[in-house]
Amino acid sequence: MVNLDPNHAVRVVFTRHLTRHVDASPAEVSAGSLRDVLSQAFSGREALRGYVLDDAGTIRRHIAVFVDNDHWRGSDLLEREVAAGAEVYVMQALSGG
Repeated sequence: MVNLDPNHAVRVVFTRHLTRHVDASPAEVSAGSLRDVLSQAFSGREALRGYVLDDAGTIRRHIAVFVDNDHWRGSDLLEREVAAGAEVYVMQALSGG
């Protein structure tokens, strides 16, 4: 990944659980929509893309996304803007009972 000016970069971090299955090292990417941010983080890592996004290009049901500690959900999730300086956390959501 290219080193970006920290004032214009977004840091994308994937939980350790994901790193057990695919190359999911942290990435610094340019700010933009969450779709753009993730697309940059997935660059050259198709297995990671396939683990996080489904065939329609939406976030899989078992994946949770937090931006600066706020849980982002909803149908417009990928279109929301991620500001420069933000931290995006992508993790496997736990469910069950």
